[in-house]
Amino acid sequence: MQGTQQSTTPPAAYTPTDRTVPTRAAQKASYDRELVHSILDEGYVCHLGFVRDGAPIVLPTLYARVGETLYVHGSTGSRPLRMAGQADPGLPVCLTVTHVDGLVLARSAFHHSINYRSVVVHGTAYDVTDPQEKRAALDALVDHVVPGRAADSRPANRKELAATAVVRLDLGEVSAKTRTGGVNDEPEDLTLPHWAGVVPLRKGYDAPVPEADLAPDAQLPGYLAAL
Repeated sequence: MQGTQQSTTPPAAYTPTDRTVPTRAAQKASYDRELVHSILDEGYVCHLGFVRDGAPIVLPTLYARVGETLYVHGSTGSRPLRMAGQADPGLPVCLTVTHVDGLVLARSAFHHSINYRSVVVHGTAYDVTDPQEKRAALDALVDHVVPGRAADSRPANRKELAATAVVRLDLGEVSAKTRTGGVNDEPEDLTLPHWAGVVPLRKGYDAPVPEADLAPDAQLPGYLAAL
């Protein structure tokens, strides 16, 4: 008799660990998988932290999410990416993504803050060596910046692939942290004459600027016009 196929749908939340539970403002932390994915998918740049020669290093770089995996882009000459490939157990890293949504201006200097959404990922990064996975990861990185762009550009050739490194980081130890809302002033400060409130911030796009040597018959693609 044929066995029942088990569902591979991941749980709705990541499991908290000692490294993903904040020591301050724990009420702002969330392990909701959908929230984590939305924060990651909206960003362009992550900050990748690791230890080199006993000292902490943090590098900004491009990334893309494919399911429960993050792919991080770099050069084969990059020290952390070389370390991820050379170390048998991989490279222990901490990756962060943050969006600032508003400036919170209080009546007191102490209560000034920002509204934000952030994700912190702990784990081990591994060099992607499988050619098929590497090409798929690079397509995902290009499409993460502008959806649809990978199919509308020349794929990397052998020389370019050899000069490009991609590392894989699985989403296992993950937490999101957010701050929303207005000012948290002290009751005795409410009558002070200082302005208080939130200055919202938002991401926007200007009209695309074509290169001067663009082919005469090149048209603005629909996916760019949609931005």
